[in-house]
Amino acid sequence: MIQAWLDSPTPVLFVTLAAFYAVTGTIIALVVFGRIFKPLTSRVEGVAPAYFGVVSILFALLTGFLASDISDRNRQAARAVQAEAGALRNVFTLSVAAAADMHHIRAAWRAYVESVVNDDWPAMARGEMSATTDHAYDQLLREVADPGITSTSGAAVQNALLSEMVRVGTARSDRSTLANDRTNDIKWIMVLLLGVMTQVGIGVVHLQKRGAHIAALAIFSTAAVVALGLVALQESPFEGPVEISPAPFQALLKLGGPGG
Repeated sequence: MIQAWLDSPTPVLFVTLAAFYAVTGTIIALVVFGRIFKPLTSRVEGVAPAYFGVVSILFALLTGFLASDISDRNRQAARAVQAEAGALRNVFTLSVAAAADMHHIRAAWRAYVESVVNDDWPAMARGEMSATTDHAYDQLLREVADPGITSTSGAAVQNALLSEMVRVGTARSDRSTLANDRTNDIKWIMVLLLGVMTQVGIGVVHLQKRGAHIAALAIFSTAAVVALGLVALQESPFEGPVEISPAPFQALLKLGGPGG
């Protein structure tokens, strides 16, 4: 359920979050001022406002930790993309600078880069990796590992090509891991529930005046929706309004030219 909410379009994400806290806030207000529970709630009147502060601090801290984790993961994803694109650029440059004709490597190189843009990126938005791109990478690696390169261009050139291909594979593995990371689901549940507990805290310290009670709940709930909604928009590095684009790979295709 959490993942379905995080994967929803931006308007749906905010509306769902607002509806959640509107419902919980309404329930709290009905419990506090309803005739059925009024005798029970009147027994806990006089709770110090500091109680609300403790719960709200816990909510703020966990929200901050969650936002920090998401930001750090997005930075790692951006670094992985740049590292992979940089290594691919080096492979292309080496294939051009080598003494022997390496058009077959450049053809496989172009097929891989095109597959990253056209196949891998849409797959990562779904939390998957493209099998077509896997095959394209394997084909490029086979071309680079051809023993004939050593005899025609020298061992140093082939070693450099293989080294860059290892970097490509490592970087792609890193962005695959980050695209499929769903470890924050439990943290999201904790943050959402702490938000509800903060609403309860507000309700407990505003038992006497209905207007102050509703105003405090509305202000906190609005702030929670805005803050958590903006954090949720950044949850998935490769989808959403703040996604990491395949622009570095698209730039490589221009480097390769129309025919590689």
